Amino acid sequence: MTPIHVDVAIIGSGTAGTAAYLSARAHTESILFIEGGDYGTTCARSGCMPSKLLIAAAEVAHQARHADRFGIQATDLVVDGPAVMTRVQRERDRFVGLVLASVDAMPSGVRWTAKVSFQDANTLVTPKGQLIHARRIIIATGSKPTLPPLLHGLDKHLLTSENVFELPTLPKSLAVFGTGPLGIELGQAMSRLGVAVKMFGIGGGIAGIRDTGMRDYANKIFNDEFYLDADAKVESVSETATGVAVTYQHKDGSRIVEEFDYVLAATGRDPELAGLALENTGLQLDDHGVPLFDRYTLQCGDSTIFIAGDASNDIPLLHEAADQGRIAGDNAGRYPNVVPGRRRTPLAIVFCDPQVASAGIPLKTLNQHFLGRFATGCASFEDQGRSRVILRNKGMLKVYAELNSGVFLGAEMFGPGAEHIGHLLAWAAQKRLTVDEMLEMPFYHPVLEEGLRTALRDAKHQLDSGSAVVDQGMDCGPGG
Repeated sequence: MTPIHVDVAIIGSGTAGTAAYLSARAHTESILFIEGGDYGTTCARSGCMPSKLLIAAAEVAHQARHADRFGIQATDLVVDGPAVMTRVQRERDRFVGLVLASVDAMPSGVRWTAKVSFQDANTLVTPKGQLIHARRIIIATGSKPTLPPLLHGLDKHLLTSENVFELPTLPKSLAVFGTGPLGIELGQAMSRLGVAVKMFGIGGGIAGIRDTGMRDYANKIFNDEFYLDADAKVESVSETATGVAVTYQHKDGSRIVEEFDYVLAATGRDPELAGLALENTGLQLDDHGVPLFDRYTLQCGDSTIFIAGDASNDIPLLHEAADQGRIAGDNAGRYPNVVPGRRRTPLAIVFCDPQVASAGIPLKTLNQHFLGRFATGCASFEDQGRSRVILRNKGMLKVYAELNSGVFLGAEMFGPGAEHIGHLLAWAAQKRLTVDEMLEMPFYHPVLEEGLRTALRDAKHQLDSGSAVVDQGMDCGPGG
């Protein structure tokens, strides 16, 4: 076979790989876009979009089931499991189709379908021996679900994000392992659709919430809906003829053996790097087998290899993968003129109810590098005007601002409308607005964003006087 020679080879056709291709193409037409499996993105196939479709159905069922709070009787509620999953799959396939159409629009000579591994830092080889010599290579192979040892050995009744959306109907019962963002989203959605759900976590984490008081509050709210033990003691998990038996210590101290139709492993994702033979590249790898890289250039060491997206094990979010792909593609295309790319303010959202959002500098980083140098402004949504009107009055918001300068540093929220308020907070952090400047912005009435104003006022009081404000303020009244 005649060896192939290109300027840039991109391994992986997901969000990061596609962004890398578009960016590298500005510098060279000599590109090979390599995919060893299905073309498309995790987001469209098994991540963002199908999960949100399931959540949307769950929200409708939940609102109908609790319509009596508004004086409305919605009787004889029926959740049609096959119909719910049919819509999830139909709309999921539509999103996947849109992604595939963009791939199909690429020149046919650019695409190459095969698994590849590194023969050396500038040479890839297929299982059939085809050699690909590339001056620069971008690794954008994505990630795969993590399966903890406790769940090894399960087969027909094991679900992950890769196959849960293929179910023909909703199960009757489900044990969810993992109380992070994915586990909370899918566990709550299944529960609201009538599935008997129990959730088991490790280490006490819930939905990625960093503030301990907020996490304790969220734990209580979620447990009002379904059983959740964020630091569970599970003895064993074994497959039976009809499902999965889970032996665990109940929160009340009793030992329980309970059978579920399925187990859902929502225990994170690992970079998909197996089979690449990275040991042949000469790159320095971390403890997880990921090449060490500069997160602003995406260059691995001083090599001609770049890494982007979930494969980098940095921030596994779609918008971050797109940014990384763009930076890696630009630098691979312009090499050796490697330049730092622009990274945006961190923003993360969990689509549970109440929603979770974090923006700006994470609380852990603040406590490490700003300890004693930032003020915290707080607001509760339990008595917030708009929240009470729509009966979504559960949640809290904490904002962080630098002492002396008053610059807004970041925030964490567990509450209604967090997906929207989170964006406002991320924009403010990226523009380095001060608390005073944020309070000068318009706040309509009555809206959820008035809760943000309350938190900012609390932060301002501390910035001005060094003590927390006692009166949280009114959403309506003299001066708003």
